[in-house]
Amino acid sequence: MSIKHQRPSNAPAEPASAMPDAPYTLEGFAMLHQFFRIRRREWNALDRNQRAAAIAQAAPVFAAMAHREDGESALFTELGHKGDLIVLHFRRTLDDLAAAERELERLALRAFLEQSSSYLSMVEIGLYEATVKLHAELAAKGLAPHSPEWRAAVDAELAAQRDKLVARLYPKIPDRRYLCFYPMNKRRAGADNWYSLPIAERQRLMHDHGIIGRRYAGRVTQVISGSIGFDDWEWGVDLFADDPLVFKQLVYEMRFDESSARYAEFGPFCVGIRLAPDALAQTLAAPDGP
Repeated sequence: MSIKHQRPSNAPAEPASAMPDAPYTLEGFAMLHQFFRIRRREWNALDRNQRAAAIAQAAPVFAAMAHREDGESALFTELGHKGDLIVLHFRRTLDDLAAAERELERLALRAFLEQSSSYLSMVEIGLYEATVKLHAELAAKGLAPHSPEWRAAVDAELAAQRDKLVARLYPKIPDRRYLCFYPMNKRRAGADNWYSLPIAERQRLMHDHGIIGRRYAGRVTQVISGSIGFDDWEWGVDLFADDPLVFKQLVYEMRFDESSARYAEFGPFCVGIRLAPDALAQTLAAPDGP
């Protein structure tokens, strides 16, 4: 090992200001939320045979996308005025997401779906605790931040963490009836600037935040995705549950957590009900029947 990046064993520890501020993260599936409004007037103007043909084409496509081995898709009916349908895609790459978009564009049904919004992100696991622990260990060994030895140790730790967490990085879309999705940021203004906090303090806050979430284990499945550099917010949060009341309870309780109360900003909430592809005809039924 080269010694030019090591300090003598009796040298003072690396100053906190020289330590990396950003926690390490692991990324998995690329995610795309597509939000659609149904063009009811145009759809209802079709005769029954035309509507049946469009659904007969679309339903098997959605069914096949729901059972892919390398990333699934799922349909949800959206409640409220914000939209009518949510299509959620998990894929290995952004190119695969683009292919999923093109596959939907080829459907006759797509002419009657107006995309009102979308959200692009990647499944993300933040490694605050592992980052703080690893930095302390490397500093104790006298390794300078970003030196070749430092980077090698970081790469080894990230590889080990990835092996341990691979199922969470590349999950199936949870088979639960209800979905709640919302984007969020960490505040960057005034005295409540998340990004100006020392990493050890952010680690403490995220640890306390996680304790609340763990109390809901079994009742809700959470998928956190990172969208910095991909979309207008910093993270996307998907909650899946069989009882929608758990969304209200979980989000409400977390509002009292310091990391949310002081540092979180939330975007619009969207709630959907899982829609089986073979139920498309019922969802799209015209007033005069199927």
